Amino acid sequence: MERTLAIIKPDAVEKQFAGPIIQRIEAAGFRIRAMRRVHLSKAEAEGFYAVHRERPFFASLTAFMSSGPAVVMVLEADGAIRKWRDLMGATDPSKAPAGSIRADFGSNIERNATHGSDAPETAAFETGYFFAGVDLV
Repeated sequence: MERTLAIIKPDAVEKQFAGPIIQRIEAAGFRIRAMRRVHLSKAEAEGFYAVHRERPFFASLTAFMSSGPAVVMVLEADGAIRKWRDLMGATDPSKAPAGSIRADFGSNIERNATHGSDAPETAAFETGYFFAGVDLV
């Protein structure tokens, strides 16, 4: 079994899409091992996305991610990282497959409803960022 971090971003939480997204996660066979609602400070968002600090979208991304509540989760399944990324769809909702979370709930490349880890090392860092010291059951 593999674990990955999933975030329901502030745009989706504001539009009350968290419930339908969680239903899709569970219907796809994931086990939610940890979940909490957070409202990141700008500094916390900058720490989480530090890998993108030199990218031109860093300031707008961190401002957006600290603009309202989000839901962070640790998901578990066989091949969880790839499986979650497939369920989310492409980063740009206009390029995401029909029926994917981002196609159905995202607005644009930044306000795309969800985040997911892209590799085992990233998943370990991201999970620890939000759930350090938490016994994931």
